[in-house]
Amino acid sequence: MRSVMHFIDGAAASFGGGTGKVFAPTTGEVQATVELGDRAVLERAVVSARAAQAGWASINPQRRARVMFAFKGLLEARMDELAELLASEHGKVVSDARGDIQRGLDVVEFACGIPHLLKGEFSEGAGAGIDVYSMRQPLGVVAGITPFNFPAMIPLWMLAPAIVCGNAFILKPSERDPSVPVRLAELLCEAGLPAGVLNVVQGDKQIVDAILDHPDIKAVSFVGSSDIAQYVYGRGAAAGKRMQCMGGAKNHGIVMPDADLDQTVADILGAAYGSAGERCMALPVVVPVGEATADALRDKLVGEIDKLKVGISTDPEAHFGPVVSAQHKERIEHYIQMAVEEGSELVVDGRGFGLQGYENGYFLAPTLLDRVTSGMKSYQDEIFGPVLQIVRARNFEEAVALPTRHQYGNGVAIFTRNGDAAREFASRVEVGMVGINVPIPVPVSYHSFGGWKRSGFGDMNQYGMDGIRFYTRVKTVTQRWPSGGKVLDQSFVIPTMR
Repeated sequence: MRSVMHFIDGAAASFGGGTGKVFAPTTGEVQATVELGDRAVLERAVVSARAAQAGWASINPQRRARVMFAFKGLLEARMDELAELLASEHGKVVSDARGDIQRGLDVVEFACGIPHLLKGEFSEGAGAGIDVYSMRQPLGVVAGITPFNFPAMIPLWMLAPAIVCGNAFILKPSERDPSVPVRLAELLCEAGLPAGVLNVVQGDKQIVDAILDHPDIKAVSFVGSSDIAQYVYGRGAAAGKRMQCMGGAKNHGIVMPDADLDQTVADILGAAYGSAGERCMALPVVVPVGEATADALRDKLVGEIDKLKVGISTDPEAHFGPVVSAQHKERIEHYIQMAVEEGSELVVDGRGFGLQGYENGYFLAPTLLDRVTSGMKSYQDEIFGPVLQIVRARNFEEAVALPTRHQYGNGVAIFTRNGDAAREFASRVEVGMVGINVPIPVPVSYHSFGGWKRSGFGDMNQYGMDGIRFYTRVKTVTQRWPSGGKVLDQSFVIPTMR
């Protein structure tokens, strides 16, 4: 059976100890084992990273960019290989896996511009004979802890900016689908990255805590559920680290009476059920404004849901595949039952779905629930599955209030032909990322990704310029070059530039 190991100092590394099982979501069978590291394994990774970082940081930014550019080429050349490996462990269809890799590759492409991105500021003549300038320097050894749902995209969001800024990076991926992150490390070394600049450690909570406690790790980026994000943020910040922790979501799609319903339904279906709903930027709540809009939207959704195909990851006609694990499938089914018991109307029930030949796979068909209200726990919590809830709003004000008052504030979308309504909504809604007739408003690589409220802990977003800021610290230099002769008077007060 295949074994997924750590990747330390430029090579696969095995240190014994415990192992975990890597399942194939389509069949429910164990397809590999993964080593589970401990503090000793992390220490080996830190020693390797610390030894490599100074030399890597001394290389000029243009040459670091060349390594990243070569890495970009390898990712493009190996896209199919990586997508198939990703799909086999996660369960998402191969076309969706390609999208996973591509969105990460976009950030790699952005990172290739690091010579420009690292430029500081300069002020000539700030005082008599005094110039002031700033520079951005790497933090040293930094780390990232990534979730199962995007095993290529999110590691690339973190490691590309961190490494190209001159840091050494330690990646702790999800133990559910650990193979692609190791493959990314191999390709980066093939692209010319020195050994030790990127290390991958496998493990569970034990190694997460070791990362958060280690004094030589200066910053940690995290993506996962909100409860764990809050824990990671608190423990890491208490240890004096710079922290960037992205949590869960309950994204809403507001449907105004003037919306193009055919286009809106097509958008909602992909956003709600794509990747079996296992996206922090999925759209699991739709908010039609007015009863007439709600009834018409529901009818169209039901008709289109019937056309969706659930299949194995390699089926080119499948819209989505299984969820990641048996435990997660049970959790989703529990929330569907909870919603019914709370008073929701079960319009389409995705439980009990079976795929011939794959009866032990973790499959769920699309579920649609209507007449959900904001007081229901099934609405308040993140379900993270192929479940769409309809929450009816009487008017625009109610529609704005729902995502604004929700504990999560990751993404939101509004569907309308009215520019004034869209502009007001975007201005007022208390959510970090807004789509206007765009169902999944993930920003492009040269902006940045981040939610509000319990969807994000920390002051800086991921990738874009915030990513560069997160992985660097500013040093400001005030300089004067004496020309000889006159000695300035002594001063015992703080200097000014008068």
